[in-house]
Amino acid sequence: MPPIAREQIVAALQTVLDPEVGIDVIELGLVYGIAVIDGGVRLDMTMTSAACPLNSYFQEAVEWAIRSRIPQATAVELHWVWQPSWDPAMMSPEARRQMGWRT
Repeated sequence: MPPIAREQIVAALQTVLDPEVGIDVIELGLVYGIAVIDGGVRLDMTMTSAACPLNSYFQEAVEWAIRSRIPQATAVELHWVWQPSWDPAMMSPEARRQMGWRT
């Protein structure tokens, strides 16, 4: 099987939408790190707030998105990262535009 490319992972993650705002986790700036290690995918992600109740939703949605679009992934590890704290400045210009914010 061909090696897993970062672009494949990003494309899979772009299908995972925050259910509250309808913007994907990449555009929101929630993904801090992507790595392929021994055929598995490791993600460092954050939430907009440590108190956000959507951890389990994102855990399941991210794993499903990667496993369904990258079947050769031997594992999916999602690590929650709280430093640096998420900030709206981490959003892409397109996400800020969708939220009605100036870019």
